[in-house]
Amino acid sequence: MKTLLLIEDHAIIRENTAELLELAGYVVLTAENGKAGIEQALATRPDLVICDIMMPVLDGYGVLQIFNQHPQLTGVPFIFLTAKTERTDLRRGMELGADDYLTKPFESSELLRAVASRLGRFQHLRPDYDLTAGGLPEFLADARRVGNLTSLTLDRRPHVVPARQFIYAEGGEPLRLYFVQAGRVKTTKATAAGKELITGFYQPGEFFGYQALLEHTPYHDSAVAVEETTLLHIPAEEFTDLLLRNAEVSQQFIRLLAGREREREQQLVEMAYHSLRRRVADALLRLHEPANPLIFLTREELAAVVGTTPESLSRTLSEFRQDGLLELTPRSIRVLYPEGLRRNNW
Repeated sequence: MKTLLLIEDHAIIRENTAELLELAGYVVLTAENGKAGIEQALATRPDLVICDIMMPVLDGYGVLQIFNQHPQLTGVPFIFLTAKTERTDLRRGMELGADDYLTKPFESSELLRAVASRLGRFQHLRPDYDLTAGGLPEFLADARRVGNLTSLTLDRRPHVVPARQFIYAEGGEPLRLYFVQAGRVKTTKATAAGKELITGFYQPGEFFGYQALLEHTPYHDSAVAVEETTLLHIPAEEFTDLLLRNAEVSQQFIRLLAGREREREQQLVEMAYHSLRRRVADALLRLHEPANPLIFLTREELAAVVGTTPESLSRTLSEFRQDGLLELTPRSIRVLYPEGLRRNNW
């Protein structure tokens, strides 16, 4: 039996709508505002959300943004139920990732059809594909079934890239989406002074190269294998086909990619407000992979990630080594005690 979350501040509408949905055989959780709805969803993850827009405490747009960003809630189908009928309101809801948009007053049959349709079209897609354990082919196979993309194929042949080799160069034409199966990749930009600025690191289970494909522009940065890396390639035409021919598939795929942008925002906050020791510890934890504990970064590369000088970084790494938290070699860093890095309040 599917569980629905109804978020509506008008008590009579909330009660009548909940009764209708319960008569249709759904388990219905209710909340009187956006904040209470988020709390309810975190306590019991719903299969679908029906949400008003104009509400006190937290409006519907804010609720949807939190659902998109929170790892426990991302991927839940979302229907706006509202009296707002302006085209700009509709576009804003859809741009945020809403799956449907019903205006008040609505027919009972209209709401039930929308709920059944959303649940039916999302039943094959989940938000929890384990990409590091081979979930990429599983996701794309499910996406083909949902979107009826019978012609979509995936080149699953692994491509091994040697350490320090370029995968693509800034200004180049984007030809494919990349998926890291093993190893690590960094993306960089060259400053006017010729200095390398690291824009991101990608580890097993992560996609990269998608921004240029989505924007239809040349690559804004370059991608280089930090160590020997195994990649899977998804040709640009197939990636575009997957996204454009079915809205549900595109929303699910974009949610899988959205965590990278949130991570970058968090890194900017850390660089602005955290101490150097805290920033170095956080960078090491992000790069640490238990199955492959050696971090093959030069001091210059890690300093660029942290936002400091190589000299200051080296002093901090030496302090961590003296504390028994890590092991240093000329070519690599091994984190010995991840919990020590997490627990210490620098």
